[in-house]
Amino acid sequence: MELTYTKVGDYYIPDLILDDQSDKSLGRYGRMRQKFLEEHHPGTYARLILSGKLWAHLVDIDTTCEERMDTLIPAMAKQEGVTEALKAADQMAWVSYMNNIHNRAEEIILNELIYAL
Repeated sequence: MELTYTKVGDYYIPDLILDDQSDKSLGRYGRMRQKFLEEHHPGTYARLILSGKLWAHLVDIDTTCEERMDTLIPAMAKQEGVTEALKAADQMAWVSYMNNIHNRAEEIILNELIYAL
């Protein structure tokens, strides 16, 4: 493995190339995880950047959070009896219950995956 350098003025700067990032764009939860690491755990953030694993970590967290939300919300709705029958009978109550369930599921995900180390 050879390093090549470029002379800029009186200094030689190594020609470093970052690994290719995934084609997948970073979602809401990935950006939240990045901001959390950057602000509260700068050492871990720097280690992930320097090892080239930050993007993969953020994409993995984002994917895991989305999958977990898709699993938690229907399970919580079923457990609490929030059904399509309720939606047909009283739409405002159904929306209220579903918003409550969504917010609780998101709090679970934030505590377990985003703000955990």
